[in-house]
Amino acid sequence: MGIEKGKIQQILLHFVLWLTFYSVLLYPYIMQSRPMRFDLPVRMILLVVLFYFNYFYLVPKLLLKKKTAIYLLVSLMLVLGIVILIKFYYPGMPQNRIAFPKGNGARAPLGQFVMATIGLSVPFVISALLRIYTEWRKNDDLRQIVEKEKINSELQFLKTQLNPHFLFNSLNAIYSLSVKKSPDTSDAIINLSELMRYMLYEADKGFVPLNKELEYIQNFVKLQRLRLSDSENVTLKISGDDKGKIIPPLLFISFIENAFKYGTDFEGKTNVKINLSIKNESLQLYVMNKIGVFKKKSESSGVGLTNIKNRLKLLYPESHELLVNNDGKIYEVNLTLKLL
Repeated sequence: MGIEKGKIQQILLHFVLWLTFYSVLLYPYIMQSRPMRFDLPVRMILLVVLFYFNYFYLVPKLLLKKKTAIYLLVSLMLVLGIVILIKFYYPGMPQNRIAFPKGNGARAPLGQFVMATIGLSVPFVISALLRIYTEWRKNDDLRQIVEKEKINSELQFLKTQLNPHFLFNSLNAIYSLSVKKSPDTSDAIINLSELMRYMLYEADKGFVPLNKELEYIQNFVKLQRLRLSDSENVTLKISGDDKGKIIPPLLFISFIENAFKYGTDFEGKTNVKINLSIKNESLQLYVMNKIGVFKKKSESSGVGLTNIKNRLKLLYPESHELLVNNDGKIYEVNLTLKLL
């Protein structure tokens, strides 16, 4: 669709150019009632031939391949050759000679020669500029496509990196329930199946409805509460209107997952607070957890946070603000982004 639109734009541009060229060329004969020159049709045809010979052959074969000197020499010879052909050797026209100024009578042929050269040179230069611009646009469009594909591939890699990470932690949570022979084990398995269904059928999309992502977060928090021995201080608050809004899938889960991972102390008490507020076209996420005593940072603990930071840079390069505060006792995340 985009390619066809580009071709239509080029056709319209060429049409406007030729309308302008011929309007300038025919203006004296139509508006000033001058007698039509009998070589005018030949000049009009030669304009088209010269324009597109330069556009399709000389510029791509010479100028764009950095053979500038050869291009200029060939162009100069071509334009001068056509002017000489029209002025001196066209059948039926009086044979003239180029005479350099020796008196007032010798200036007219030279002046006509110069004007004819300029008249052919202007469309010739315009055709070169137009082809250079067309090639630049084509290369720029290609560059944007390559960059977009690169971003998509990077995002896909980050998603595949996140999914096993999440699954591993969730299975650990359910395993801890089964070891305790908790009656909540079956509910946790069903809850995990809902989470996995979302990740399989929704998370591969570029964007998902915001309400589905919020439902996913709610299910995740439910699963965490089931495995915790004390979840009294775990709160999740969602406010605002989520209708008609979209968000990249799995965008917030790393912050929430880390809060539960490091927000449990040695007695099993967990203190996690999650607030998600939607106001107009912006969304604010606040996640806080008290850092559990004797919690050591493992080598893999930074995977999720690095992941989300990279995704935010790719998806919201100029429309997000991320603030992280860690005083050794409390870990806070404040994320504000403009919804697309």
